[in-house]
Amino acid sequence: MAGQVQKTLVNLLEPVVEGMGFELVGIEYLPQGRHSLLRVYIDKEQGILLEDCEQVSRQISGVLDVEDPITGQYVLEVSSPGMERPLFKAEHYARYIGQAVKLRLSRPLDGQRKFRGVLLESDAEHIVIQVEEPEERTVKLALVDVEKANLDPVY
Repeated sequence: MAGQVQKTLVNLLEPVVEGMGFELVGIEYLPQGRHSLLRVYIDKEQGILLEDCEQVSRQISGVLDVEDPITGQYVLEVSSPGMERPLFKAEHYARYIGQAVKLRLSRPLDGQRKFRGVLLESDAEHIVIQVEEPEERTVKLALVDVEKANLDPVY
């Protein structure tokens, strides 16, 4: 259910956000009854300011009120991707080849759901990462199996 809602939200909000001069990086919808959360990540080349988040929040709030794609109550949060930038689309992975990533799969691969490593390759359907734990190896993962992925910055 949440996956279908996310697709609907992307189709609804992406033209609005892009029309305002921002990139819609992605959407997280976390249904939790009355405490549901809709997080919208935006970006632009110069970076995101608080005022940008406020402006986009006001605009998409109006669209969400009219279209009403989510039943029940939720909190809307508009945010920049930050240092641990979430990766939603194949283009995101391609943009960050050579960077450290951490990700969680929707189902285990060889008994493992969480991976951390360096992104080596990306295409429209798969990514390849070099992981070091539990042993050093290269892993090819289908993007449809990735539940959540983020850059893993080194501090």
